[in-house]
Amino acid sequence: MKDLHLMQDIDNELILTPSEAEEYEDEREIEIADFRMVTFSLGGRDYGIDILKIKEIAKFSNYTYVPNCPSFVKGVYNLRGEIISVIDLRILFNLPYEKSNGVENGLIIYLPDSIVGVVVDKIDKVVAIPSRIIQPPHPLFGDINVKFISGVVEHEGRLYIILDIEKVLGKEESAEELDTEAISDAYASAMQATKTGISTPSYDKEEESHAEPSDSDFDFIAEGLASLASFYVSPINVSWIEKRIQEWKKEKGDDVKKLQLVKAEDAEEFLKGFMSAFTGKFWEKGYMDRIVNLLPTEIESTAFKVWDVGCGKGYEAYSLAAALRQKYQGKLIKIWAQDVDLLSVSMAPNLSVQAEELPAWLGNSVVEGKNGFAFKQEIRDSIVFEYHDVRNTNPFNSIDLIVARDVLSLLPVSIQEEVLEDFFDKLKPKGMLLVGDNESLDSYSGWKRVASSIPLYIKQTTVVEEE
Repeated sequence: MKDLHLMQDIDNELILTPSEAEEYEDEREIEIADFRMVTFSLGGRDYGIDILKIKEIAKFSNYTYVPNCPSFVKGVYNLRGEIISVIDLRILFNLPYEKSNGVENGLIIYLPDSIVGVVVDKIDKVVAIPSRIIQPPHPLFGDINVKFISGVVEHEGRLYIILDIEKVLGKEESAEELDTEAISDAYASAMQATKTGISTPSYDKEEESHAEPSDSDFDFIAEGLASLASFYVSPINVSWIEKRIQEWKKEKGDDVKKLQLVKAEDAEEFLKGFMSAFTGKFWEKGYMDRIVNLLPTEIESTAFKVWDVGCGKGYEAYSLAAALRQKYQGKLIKIWAQDVDLLSVSMAPNLSVQAEELPAWLGNSVVEGKNGFAFKQEIRDSIVFEYHDVRNTNPFNSIDLIVARDVLSLLPVSIQEEVLEDFFDKLKPKGMLLVGDNESLDSYSGWKRVASSIPLYIKQTTVVEEE
């Protein structure tokens, strides 16, 4: 209103004092829309990129697919004679989207030493705002890593998340700062494809694979799983992989090309059957009973402590809490349930389900509310849901049971070994580790499997006798 008032004064040829004129100019300068961004949508949210980073808005079609690139690298594209790589931001950020068989919306981005195309859901418009109203990033503002966000701003009733596109696609910086190596690898693969038309696999066979290469099919599939599905072949899973390759050959016949994993759907099909039973669901009573019956009948301490790695939405943790409370009555049950999915661990403490989702054996552990069934307070008090990356340090010690089903296989091999050593250190003597149904620690020293039907391992410690 003050600015409008001053404008009316000018129209009326009112002469301002020097101090009023200076204040008026300051106000005008503050309100100058000095930041312009191209806005677009990804997974139902509004995003923006600094217009100075945009070469042009584009419509992509007829990519040239480049084998062995990560799934979010769409391929290479001929931009009026200049070959560029194209990355799908929706796949890169694991956001929901509808597949298109035709033309896709995108942007051509300037990078320090090249240009890259990115695919988005829909291009919106150019928005001009004063840079002073841009707020710092916060992880709750988006579905993507906060490191990729340079700020957030509200404009005309819409909240825009401003991407730091150089961090998303920048090669040197991302290698040092990002949580995943895949993005920098994708960039390297895409750049190599742009230059030569031949991709460079992001999977470092010499460094990452502990499996002895028996033939070229094994090597190619291991590399494909790493680059397309972030699944890393190691002694933990190599037995299942070798059996699956034989099945894969029978399914695909003698056509060598059909054996190749060239896109994410191929890797997903190959890995079908690997993941453990009841992932993302409540554990059924028979499955739970087999595991719980292998745990010690009596415990010396007052509490039974569990580290549930990769807990997802919490179904696994609630199943464990209910079963352990029945087994160790009178003892304190403490479960640290962790995951890198911030949204899932944020919602898990208030998990509410419908009757059809609930196994009968959990009936005494829940109460009915207006939105469905929720776990009793004593069950919920047993669990602490936290955002945490298993590759980072934590203060746990003297853990009785670690549950890490299908977690290790999704980590690069060198990280698998580091995490396994960390598990060993965190467990108390004779503590136990449950891995995935198709994972095995038989090749690793310090672990002994306690039953053939369940991949539950007990920590073995060597006692040094005094002379």
